[in-house]
Amino acid sequence: MGSIQRIALVMTIFGAVNWGLIAFFQTDLISGIFGGRDETLAKVIDGLIGVAGLVNLGLFLKK
Repeated sequence: MGSIQRIALVMTIFGAVNWGLIAFFQTDLISGIFGGRDETLAKVIDGLIGVAGLVNLGLFLKK
């Protein structure tokens, strides 16, 4: 596993934990850290987590 895939995996785990917090406690950790849902930085982080999920799709499909 390369370094980009490791970083993507960590980001995907962070995103999954964030979604768990949203579902169970109505707390958005990313928005809380980066200043709110409408802040550009929070949107960029969410986008990077989405890209990380796509990178991890390669791990899933890898033989």
